[in-house]
Amino acid sequence: MTINTAPLQNLALLARKHEVFLVSLFLAALSAATFLIYYSQGLTLAYNDARSHLDIGRRIVEGLKPGFAQIGSVWLPLPHFLMTFTIWNDFMWHSGLAGSIQSMVSFVATGILIYLFLRRLGVGTAGRLAGLGVFAFNTNVLYLQTTAMTELLLLATMTAGSYKFLAWYQEQKLPDLILSAFWFMLATLIRYDGWFLVITATLLVAWRGWKKGGWQVAEGMTLMFSSLGFLGIALWLLWNQLIFNNFLYFAISPYSAYAQQQALLSQGNLATKGQLLVSFLSYLSSLVFSHTMVVFLLGIAGAAVLWLDKKNSLHTRIAALCLLAPFVFNIISLYLGQSAMFIPGLSGGFWFNVRYGIMLAPSVAIFIGLLIDRLKNFRPVIGGILIFVMVFSHLNQDTVALEDARSNLSYFNVSSLSDTLNQRASQNEGFILLSTASHETVIFGSSLPMKRFITEGTGLYWQTAIVAPHRLARWIVMQTDFTGDLVWKSVSSRPEVLVKYYIVGRFPTGDLYEIKPEYLPQLSTTPIYSGQK
Repeated sequence: MTINTAPLQNLALLARKHEVFLVSLFLAALSAATFLIYYSQGLTLAYNDARSHLDIGRRIVEGLKPGFAQIGSVWLPLPHFLMTFTIWNDFMWHSGLAGSIQSMVSFVATGILIYLFLRRLGVGTAGRLAGLGVFAFNTNVLYLQTTAMTELLLLATMTAGSYKFLAWYQEQKLPDLILSAFWFMLATLIRYDGWFLVITATLLVAWRGWKKGGWQVAEGMTLMFSSLGFLGIALWLLWNQLIFNNFLYFAISPYSAYAQQQALLSQGNLATKGQLLVSFLSYLSSLVFSHTMVVFLLGIAGAAVLWLDKKNSLHTRIAALCLLAPFVFNIISLYLGQSAMFIPGLSGGFWFNVRYGIMLAPSVAIFIGLLIDRLKNFRPVIGGILIFVMVFSHLNQDTVALEDARSNLSYFNVSSLSDTLNQRASQNEGFILLSTASHETVIFGSSLPMKRFITEGTGLYWQTAIVAPHRLARWIVMQTDFTGDLVWKSVSSRPEVLVKYYIVGRFPTGDLYEIKPEYLPQLSTTPIYSGQK
């Protein structure tokens, strides 16, 4: 008796023909299901930064002074610009979907690109699926792709750029080089990790050009690549000069990462600054916690195969150096004190920014996919170990990115203050004065329209209210006796103003003041600077 295998063969051929579509379908379903789980638990907005990103996007389209100037100077603009397509809708804003959608799309795109990257490396179906699974079932990646954080959007653009960069290195087709520069340029407008990546890629382009035809060819290729690749950086520097009168305002302003790290340093809480070994171990630990020790070690083995196996061409190995750029960048940032990372027992007493370890998630997935492809005799063993580790991670809810979101510096519970503000302001007219540098999440938590708030970006409203709040602000949110709060710093120097308000309540994250009834007749409760630019 013979078994007719033709239908199975036809099905396999059909699946192979539409493999990218099937991968997309799988990733989209996984992304949506994970979002629904975390959304139902109220965890998609656990990060303070997620809510701040959403507020920035909302201020572009709604507020006392809407417009692209609300993008600010510290966080790079692309994620907030993309939010504007949907964040005008109140539900999309307060649910966080305006930010989550771009993370979810980025998750799907990154998974597809990992699959295509492995195919370009000559990896078979088993290795491609393994690499895809390592990325797609990473608990930290799955959580972050449900949030309005910017990591997944960066991963998508970095992986797209690296994929096209590999294609150009292998085949020397000009469109691949241009597309690579385009994707890297977008990465530079998402997070500063992209800046280091485009510099790395530019050096590799110069080296490839020099090997091909000497310095003249290297110069031409480098200029072509960098003209587009560095466009985002140039535009960001120009933006800072035009809006804030300083090309480097994003790096040195009171709101910059540098200023925040200096505050931590003054408190003795920046253990990595100037300590190369501590910086290296901290980021290495974040990689382990973000991927598990087993996956991390398999990733190292896969990286060794990629760069030591002579089956891989020299051009392939050189181009793949882009995959390590996030590793080098994060160590340098920690060493220079430009970023902070707390890992219990190593560089702090609680989790903070440990999610940075997922910046190598696509790289680790590619390394492991290649490893499984080359070690054919060990596939069942490696595959079994990976499945066990992933299942255990999910059952054990081993998601350090979520623990990071709930930790001291990543999350402040402002619900009591926000709820009280909502109860007072939702039924009464008037503006609320606060500093977004200190109380951004109060805005989001209050569920009040953005046009009710007078903040640093509201132009004449802020300039007036910070000096004479009783003219415009019915309520003030500020941290009493804390000079780091810009509102308190200004108001506390004017006792004649402060006496016109009474304290509604004191809360762990700030205090709520309301103007006394006798001063209400002189208070403006409707917009008075509608024509300001």
